[in-house]
Amino acid sequence: MGQEFPAPDIIVAGAGAAGLSAAIALADAGFQTLCIGRLDFGAHGRTVALFEGSLRFYRALGLWPQLTPLAAPIETISMIDDTGAAIRARTVTFSASEIGLPAFGANIENNALVEALAGIAKARPNLTLHEGFLNDIAFEKDSVRATAEDGTVFEAKLLVAADGRKSLARGKAGIGARAWTYPQVALTVFLAHQQPHRQISTEFHTRSGPCTLVPLPAKDGAPNRSSLVWLMGSADAKRRAALAPDALAAEIESQIHGFLGTMRLDGQPGFFPMTGLRVGRLAGHRIALIGEAAHVFPPLAAQGLNLSLRDTANLVEILEDARRLGRDIGTAATLAPYSVERRSDISVRTLGIDVLNRSLLTDLIPVDFLRSAGLLAFAMIGPLRRAIMREGILPHGHLPRLMRPQPSGPAGTNEPALRRTRPSRPQRLT
Repeated sequence: MGQEFPAPDIIVAGAGAAGLSAAIALADAGFQTLCIGRLDFGAHGRTVALFEGSLRFYRALGLWPQLTPLAAPIETISMIDDTGAAIRARTVTFSASEIGLPAFGANIENNALVEALAGIAKARPNLTLHEGFLNDIAFEKDSVRATAEDGTVFEAKLLVAADGRKSLARGKAGIGARAWTYPQVALTVFLAHQQPHRQISTEFHTRSGPCTLVPLPAKDGAPNRSSLVWLMGSADAKRRAALAPDALAAEIESQIHGFLGTMRLDGQPGFFPMTGLRVGRLAGHRIALIGEAAHVFPPLAAQGLNLSLRDTANLVEILEDARRLGRDIGTAATLAPYSVERRSDISVRTLGIDVLNRSLLTDLIPVDFLRSAGLLAFAMIGPLRRAIMREGILPHGHLPRLMRPQPSGPAGTNEPALRRTRPSRPQRLT
């Protein structure tokens, strides 16, 4: 006899960091939740920089004390023009202390985050984790039916699609997506280095895209560690993928001008082609899209999972409000506010990252001038710089309940207030 599962209210398709986080949040909100996906604990050199809103999300769920030992704080962000342009942009440094925070956020290895979230999910009330892929999904009038690869059929009121850029759920729901590619490949790897990072994330802007180093916590035999995301052309990526570890470390050290001293690889590198994706809508009958099922862009400004967690926080609030009003949580009418409320945040991030990335790939003098002028303004105009910092880590406007500041209480829950006044949210009408 197969394994018995409680009848779920909500099925979450996908068991990456976004899917597991959504499943935990929905379960904590009192929804019987089933998370279906294949767990991947492979390192691949990838990390997640969690900004203030995401830290609040995990604190509100009581998860951050378990994740803190795995993460390194990011107190300063430095952006350096290394394009060789005739009009060189000024180096810009952003400090979290300028906006009343001890750190912008924290950087954590993706595999460590997924492993920790999976362990939490397996022990969470109202939450069942079923490892494996979905083979089919059918959206019916009063429910959604999901068939797992082992033949098990699950039925729920709503399916939350967190199953990535090639989302089966999105396709079965008939939601269109526009995808595009960039002439770049991202090299990701963990590095051990001679000099301390001093909690500074350093981003070199090169003609092939950003080359970014983000702090990682120390470990035995490696007191100074960082993660690297280096965007480059496909030919360079192919050549570097064939290099011995010492040779690749030497090329990285040269690219960043040796400012962290001697380097060595602290794990296997990963190489990922750069793509982008936008969807026609974020929700429909019995489905809501989050994470890379809803938006994909290059790993600039560390917006990926942060944007996904804002998706989840907003969706949870909408579903809680619908339940309180006695409404069906899976109808298109119930989910319509989710599409409306997330559209601006996603559009601004997608467009901004696309423009910044493409501006680095061209050597046109007018483009270099505009980029240089923009960075100079950030460096010289304090109010503008602080506004950019606030918007980068916690967008302006309504904050869902899971991302509001937590009141003083047990250790680890007290946090400084971000210096910005936010409007209250109007009551949703039935």
